[in-house]
Amino acid sequence: MDEKPTSEQKREKRFEQWLAAKDVEFKSPRAKKAYQERVTRFIKVFKLEKPDRVPVILPAGSYPLYYAGITLKQAMHDNKRLIQAYRKFLHDFESDTFTSPGMVPSAKASEIIDNLNIRWPGHGLPDDASMQQFVEREYMKEDEYDLFLDDLTDYCLRYYLPRSLGALSPFAHFPPTPHILGMAGKFLMPAVMPEVRSAYQAIIDYGLETAKWMEPIMRFSNEATAAGYPTLFGGQSHAPFDILADTLRGTKGIMTDMYRQPAKLLAAMEKVTPMNIACGLDGANMSGKPIVFFALHKGDDTFMSTRQYEKFYWPTFQRVILGLVEEGVVPLLFAEGHYDNRLEIIKDLPRGKVVWHFDRTDMFKAKKILGDNACIAGNVPASLLITGTPWDVKDYCRKLIEVCGEGGGFILTGGASIDKGNPDNLRAMTEAVMEYGVY
Repeated sequence: MDEKPTSEQKREKRFEQWLAAKDVEFKSPRAKKAYQERVTRFIKVFKLEKPDRVPVILPAGSYPLYYAGITLKQAMHDNKRLIQAYRKFLHDFESDTFTSPGMVPSAKASEIIDNLNIRWPGHGLPDDASMQQFVEREYMKEDEYDLFLDDLTDYCLRYYLPRSLGALSPFAHFPPTPHILGMAGKFLMPAVMPEVRSAYQAIIDYGLETAKWMEPIMRFSNEATAAGYPTLFGGQSHAPFDILADTLRGTKGIMTDMYRQPAKLLAAMEKVTPMNIACGLDGANMSGKPIVFFALHKGDDTFMSTRQYEKFYWPTFQRVILGLVEEGVVPLLFAEGHYDNRLEIIKDLPRGKVVWHFDRTDMFKAKKILGDNACIAGNVPASLLITGTPWDVKDYCRKLIEVCGEGGGFILTGGASIDKGNPDNLRAMTEAVMEYGVY
């Protein structure tokens, strides 16, 4: 009987596929060489080895829109101008990855489905707003934990979706999903109601609009890769606590639950732990990229105590990380806010298997505690990039590189993405790695 591959063998295979990029038609041998050099650079820092130089990721976010002189509202209504902006940025700035327009959705699609989770320019936000805004509500009520735990699929269909997408509000009146067993036609019966047919039509219209919207975005991504720039985005997942806190119970609700019904909160996190492993793995498998991105929100030092973190946040989150590592995936963990008090806790992971991207954490402290255990990335402040001078930015990067880049295992990037500012400040980041980051 053939032995099953180890997690290390699985990871090496994923790295080989990422490096080979067999489906990519590179623009030139030079572009292919540049792509392989960049991917190799990342693979080495993931493994805590010394690359040829420190990799740099520009924290551009929606900055290409500002740089091109258009607003987010204009971009959300015109994907031709959206792509032109990101193409201009790709041409004018040097980085080890490309900045994708994929996070800018179609305003029309969001309007069709009546997305209640977000506000955007012209829809709840001023026309000149430069970022979308998540709308935090109690999409799950405090007395619904038992429903959630009993049948997660049914809960998503009849409770979560109707409250999150206004066009799907009729789904709240569906019979429980298990009731279709033995009588499949029960799933179709609600369609006799005009409002249900309207909901189905909204899904179709949303799909048509989104497919049309994404087509040039996918072409741009292929174009950027063909020019020699890889992406680190292979898939996405979440810490179980954040699923409950961000998208279901909200900040007030989750804080109350930690005191009033901790057992049910812990059980709910156990419920979604396997799902978060599967979601991240599905994305990595479909994309062929070995990295799974996590945006970590409620685990920072200012939200909960260390004791609460060890009880509510870390145990299930650690299992999600380890589940992905076992499958050869590299979790990229964006620790928003401050993680200074978490560093000793999060060190409890296999060596050289994850990347910690820090926002406001003390990077020198992170290097001291995690440097022999995990690759770290960060953390040029957005405030510095927006209001500082190129000299200020370059000097800050120099200090990061000299300390955090010692021995490898460091990626220079921002603490958070920016949406405006002096373009020379971004160029100063690249200049810094070229001048100070060569090994």
